[in-house]
Order: sequence, then C-alpha cells, then structure tokens
Amino acid sequence: MEYCITFPANRFTFTICHHITFFFLTLPTIQTTISATMEASALFSTSFRPPSLHLRSRLPSKSHIPKTPNFPPLTLKPYISTKPPYVFTLQSKPLKPISASSTTAIITEPQQPSKPQIQGAKLIPLILSISIGIILRFAVPKPIEVTPQAWQLLSIFVSTIAGLVLSPLPVGAWALLGLTTTIVTKTLTFTTAFSAFTNEVIWLIVISFFFARGFVKTGLGDRIATYFVKWLGKSTLGLSYGLTLSEALIAPAMPSTTARAGGVFLPIIKSLAVSAGSMPNDPSAKKIGAYLVQSQFQCAGNSSALFLTAAAQNLLCLKLAEELGLVIASPWVSWFKAASLPAFVSLLLTPFILYKIYPPETKDTPDAPAVAAKRLLDMGPVTTNEWVMIATMILAVSLWVFGDAIGIPSVVTAMLGLSILLLLGVLEWDDCLSEKSAWDTLAWFAVLVGMAGQLTNLGIVTWMSNCVAKFLQSFSLSWPAAFGVLQGAYFLIHYMFASQTGHVGALYSAFLAMHLAAGVPGVLAALALAYNTNLFGAQTHYSSGQAAVYFGAGYVELPDVFRIGFIMACINAVVWTVVGGAWWKFLGLY
Repeated sequence: MEYCITFPANRFTFTICHHITFFFLTLPTIQTTISATMEASALFSTSFRPPSLHLRSRLPSKSHIPKTPNFPPLTLKPYISTKPPYVFTLQSKPLKPISASSTTAIITEPQQPSKPQIQGAKLIPLILSISIGIILRFAVPKPIEVTPQAWQLLSIFVSTIAGLVLSPLPVGAWALLGLTTTIVTKTLTFTTAFSAFTNEVIWLIVISFFFARGFVKTGLGDRIATYFVKWLGKSTLGLSYGLTLSEALIAPAMPSTTARAGGVFLPIIKSLAVSAGSMPNDPSAKKIGAYLVQSQFQCAGNSSALFLTAAAQNLLCLKLAEELGLVIASPWVSWFKAASLPAFVSLLLTPFILYKIYPPETKDTPDAPAVAAKRLLDMGPVTTNEWVMIATMILAVSLWVFGDAIGIPSVVTAMLGLSILLLLGVLEWDDCLSEKSAWDTLAWFAVLVGMAGQLTNLGIVTWMSNCVAKFLQSFSLSWPAAFGVLQGAYFLIHYMFASQTGHVGALYSAFLAMHLAAGVPGVLAALALAYNTNLFGAQTHYSSGQAAVYFGAGYVELPDVFRIGFIMACINAVVWTVVGGAWWKFLGLY
C-alpha cells in the first residue's frame, strides 16, 4: 500500500512506503514548494508516527533518489495524478482534496459510482405490451367473420395501444415499432402503412402547433388574458372568470390546449398568485394559487369543446367519423352550434362551483388590476408582430367558418396562415423545427390513424360494433340507454390513457361504430364522443398535456386533483346531458 502527496505545480510525487519511519527530506532544488512540503510533512508526522520510513522522490534525475541498502530497492512506476492540487491520498482509497495550509486531514470514504442507467426500452412494460398482442394473435381463436390479415393487424394494433399505456418507449418510437411490425410481417404494404402521413387532418393538427407558438412568441395571448385580469380582477372569483373568458376567446385561433396552458395562462396565474403571497409547494398555495389553477384546468376542457379548432383531437374525431360514413356539413358551424349552450353553461358554473367546494383563502384581490395594468405598461404598445398575428387569425377563423362554401379546405386555410406568418417574419422556420411536439404528433398520430383506418377497411370495427350491439340488445336497452352506457365507458376508460389524441386514435372509431350499431343517431354520437374527449382531459394529473402543465406548477396536491377531477366530471356529465340533451333536441340532432 502506498501513501502519496501530489504537488501538481512542480509535478513531484513522493512515495511513502508502508512499515517504515517518516523523516523530513528537504529538496534543495525545489524552492517554490518548500513551505507546502513542510506543512505536509508535519501533517504526516503528527498523524501516523510510524517507527521507520523510507522516502523516494519520483524525479527524472536519479541523483535525487537516496540510496538505502537496508531495504530492497523500490521500483519506480509512472504515476499520473488525476487529483486536484495538493491532494493527500491513500492510493487504494481516494480521499477528498485538502489545502496545503491545512493543519488537519479529514479522510472520508469515497462516493460509490452511480449505477449506469438502463438504455433502451423498459423491460417489463415491453414484455407486457408484446405479450398482449401475441396472446391475442395465437391464443385467442379467430372469429369466422374476420380474415387472418385483419386479426393479425388487430393484434399489432392492440399491442401498440398497450405500449401507449405502459410506455416501454416514448410514444413516437413505440408507434414506429408498431408500424415496422405491420410491414415486416407483411400485414400491410409499405404504401398502405404510410398512407396516413398524407392525411389532411394530421397536417392541420401539426400546423396548429405552429399557430400556438406564434401566440406565445408575439405575446398576444398574454396581452389578451392580462386585459381580462385588469377588467375583472378585483376578486379571486372575478380573476377566475376573467381568465376563463379570455381562454374561450383565443381558443378557436390557438388550437392547442397545452400551449394555452403553458404559454399563456399558467405564467399569468403564477404571477398573480406570487404577488398575493401564494407560493407553490407551500401552505400559502391555497390563498389563491390552488383555486386559480384548478378553475382554469377544469374550464379548459369546456373551452376546447366549444370550437372545432380549439383542440387537435376535435379535428381528428370528425376525420374518423368521415371514414365511417358520417360527413357533417359545415363542420365548424355545426360543431359550434351544438356545443355552444352546454359549454357556456359549464364555463359559467365551473368557477363558481369550485369557489364553493375548493374555496380560496383570499377572497378579494384589490391589487390584481393594478398588477395587470403595470404588466400591460411593461409590455408597451401592441407590436407589429401582434397586429400581424391578429389579422392572420381573423383570416384563418373566417376561412374555417366559411371555407366550405367557397371551396377552401381547413388544412389549406392553415397553410395560408402559416405562410403569412413566415413571410412577414412573425415565425421563423427554426421556430417550426424546434416545435418537437408537432413533429412527434405527426409521427405517432399518423401511425394510429393509419392502423385504425385499415381496421375499418378490413371489417374489424364493424365486427366489434356488432358484437357490442348484440350484447346491449340482450339487456333490451333503448338507444338512449345504450348511448349513456357507451359514453360513460368511453369516459372512464380514459383513466388508462395519458393523451386525449391517443385515446381518440385508439378508441373513437370503435365506440362510434358501437353507437351506430345500437341505433344512436350518427351525428349525435359523433359529436357527443368528441365533446366527451375534451371533458375527460381534467380527470387526473396525467390525462392530458394541460393536466401535466397545471399540476407541475406545484399549487395543487395530487389527492385534490383526483377528487376535484371526479366531482367536476360528474357535474359536467349532468350539464351536458340535461342542457346539451335539450339543446340537441331543439337543433334536431335526434
């Protein structure tokens, strides 16, 4: 065993041999380090005091090596120090650095090296996800009505959905594996497997992410929300209504609930809460922060359900409905008309109900309007980019509303809007490239939509819907009762999903087919499932992108997320069933 003192300034290393006495050897040629050498020598002499010691210097020149015939010669081995300056180490046990002027040495055990993280897929979720598909393919008897190709595709699809729930890999990577499996097993051809990547709705969803980025980058969304705080923010309840109405206003032109949450409303809520002494991860969070976060979180689903272009999953729902033969005329207007009354009622009730069942400790916020006014003053006048953003969004929404009448598809409208923003410099191409969520959605969404479409073409969806219809008919259920059972099941299953769009891609077509087989009017079934998709985004802290954003702010405790999520789900179900049912009857949907 060797003891070493390393002086990197002059690159000398002394080797002190075990079981020999220590004596102080001055190196006359090293004048610059003599003081440090004496201190280190004193340290050794007081700490160890061995009976005898032999010291060798690892100098290039042999003249500096004292010769002692009483001991066998020591072999000089090259020693490269990896320690910081002036390190006293026990070579078999590395120690922490000490300074040359220290009078005592504190020797500590070294930290154990961290275990290397396992790369690649998570083993247990991977095995479970694959096993589900294999069991379905080889252990479950194939129905007579289903072809071998369809049964094999269903097995791959079910395994893909299981992976979305269990997450052995990121969503996009797992979807790619599923797509590759369909090609390798010759279940689908390459062209058929990739056909969904040209889907208009998917590209409309991708471009919607870029629009949302424009709102955040220009600060337009922040400015609109701040104005509502200034006008309605004298009380905590007024603050909540101001934020809720501002989100409903910008929702049709900012088609991403997650972007609205993280880029616009959460920063404003945090600013207001902190100014009122309500801090995250602290008992003071319940002053106003927890209430504002919960209120905005629960209202976001109704804002998204109000407009067709308020959320990406809305567009996908209507596209999947079209594949089942349900084409809704003037989709933007039809969607808004059917959603308007129940959504507005829910938006008005939610902040008040939460004010009663989850009350803030601070009821009045007289300083909030002043804070908002100062924030607006700091923003300065409306910038040119904000005016361009306003004009572009007015154009886009107008074409989304009236585009069918003049023959301009929704995706073309989105492309025109994005082109304007790029041409005028509001957005740069790097902004689009850095929007990873958009490209990730393109990858995995297209895979799910493509598989779901092929399952429909191969007759799987029809077979499943007929089986469910026969099961419901065995209970002699009327179509309204079947409608309620299927809508409830569709809602509750979302506790297994961490994505609204993923839920739609996996189950929307199948549940819509079940509704149709049970005799539910087609347009009613398609719209109700789509509205339901928005409402279950506030069930849990993982049920949607905005859920993760709001929960991550640190103002709401996890038990409260589940409790309030369930209570508000029941209230929304009552509102949309009673108010929506009466309104849809008036509109002639059934």
